[in-house]
Amino acid sequence: MLKFSVQDRTSLFESGERNAALAQKSVRGGVAMMMSQGVQFCLQMAGTVILAWLLTPGDYGIIGMVAIVTGFAQIFQDAGLSTATIQKDQITHRQISSLFWINVFVSVIVCACVLASAPVIGWFFGKPELIPVTAVLSLCFIMNGLSVQHRSLLQRQLRFGASGTILIASQLITLLISILLAYLGWGYWALVAGSLAAAITSSLAAFILCPWIPGWIRKGTGVRKMLTFGGHITGNNIINYFSRNADNLLIGKFIGADALGLYAKAYSLFMLPISQIRGPMNTVALPVLSALKDQPERYIKYYQRFVDILASLTIPLMIYCACEADFLISLLGPQWLEAVPVFRILAIAAVIQPVYTTAFLVQVSHGYSKQYFIWGCVSAIVFISAFVCGLPYGISGVAAFYAVANYLLFIPTLLYCFHRTPVTVPLFLRTMLLPLGISLVAAGVSIAVTWFIESWIVKHVAFICLDAAIIFCAYFFRKSLRETIRLFAADLGIRFKRTDSSIKERTVTT
Repeated sequence: MLKFSVQDRTSLFESGERNAALAQKSVRGGVAMMMSQGVQFCLQMAGTVILAWLLTPGDYGIIGMVAIVTGFAQIFQDAGLSTATIQKDQITHRQISSLFWINVFVSVIVCACVLASAPVIGWFFGKPELIPVTAVLSLCFIMNGLSVQHRSLLQRQLRFGASGTILIASQLITLLISILLAYLGWGYWALVAGSLAAAITSSLAAFILCPWIPGWIRKGTGVRKMLTFGGHITGNNIINYFSRNADNLLIGKFIGADALGLYAKAYSLFMLPISQIRGPMNTVALPVLSALKDQPERYIKYYQRFVDILASLTIPLMIYCACEADFLISLLGPQWLEAVPVFRILAIAAVIQPVYTTAFLVQVSHGYSKQYFIWGCVSAIVFISAFVCGLPYGISGVAAFYAVANYLLFIPTLLYCFHRTPVTVPLFLRTMLLPLGISLVAAGVSIAVTWFIESWIVKHVAFICLDAAIIFCAYFFRKSLRETIRLFAADLGIRFKRTDSSIKERTVTT
């Protein structure tokens, strides 16, 4: 059994612990998240390919229809309070205890609402099988709501090794259960069972790894400002959810489950590498940027390095996906080939999307939650209008208009989000354009060289090897990336030395 001292529990609420040696903690957090995301990426890719062969587009379409509602409901159980915990300068045990019980109460209400909406979902889509699926998935909200503040405390103190362990454990259990049940012929129920197992595993792991027991809710703890901040975050998330899921709603209603399954698979596949890179980097960056908001020079330096690394990782990857869409989709099986044009268009949109949306981190870290909500409303109008315009042209048309909307919002988003902050648009563009230029040149050279290769396998292998080699050589001459790599390598060396030392100590003791 794990035992924690009073000092361990108290340190979760001390800001000094977070602000001390931010550079070192940021690097360590990046290493921890990089290692955990590497494991998660391998698990998720394996699960995506295996389940794609075991299940049909219709199975994914069923889950996609329910996910429109459950994904929306999930916004409320957090209520933006996890971000409020991470962003606030000073927190207390009483404050977080109050937030814990608020999260639990909201989660129970959300679970009840989703359960009550099950018949409506079945009626709206004309599929009675959606009713029991929605009822079972509603249980996930209670389990997830119990661990919101535990996970937030870990992120606030930059304890990303523990956060990564939670994600890996839940994903591994999800993968094993889903594949087993899909193999046994459970169809879409395999995905439902996997989601429920993930929620249970995630909460249990959070309770074990975060040494904190909440107290009772009390008045006068000063959580009103945190609730207001969380309310703006939740409001933006609601608007953003409607705008980003309007495509699924429209496709499922007017085109059908099979089309939605193809679109959802293409969207999830293009989001897979992005989420594995952007998600953990944003997780590391938000608490660090929040701690640096009163130090403009350090803030700018850290944000610029953050954007540089993110752009250097995501831009070449998305350009590669756009070029090799047919090859990547073919790995899922012949039943998914119709998703190739959708995947290619979404990859083109994702060339800039992961990088420019980091501007929202600048807003949130400075506490501008109201402005964050306002711009969420503006961008929602643009995205929903784009989906409606693209609907007559099928799923490829929806994807194409989504891509156009992203490029239209690019500069306006930067101008709005950087207002009243030390970050400027020219600084952002200078940081982003170099990785973009290198990636485009590398892809162009690779296409030209492999154009005349007839063998299908050799052609694709040669493309990725040549593309990666050109990008690596170009990046090697960049001083900023070399410094970052040295920091990561040094921290990895320290970690491995500690591991070796602990192994030797256990061996000697034995």
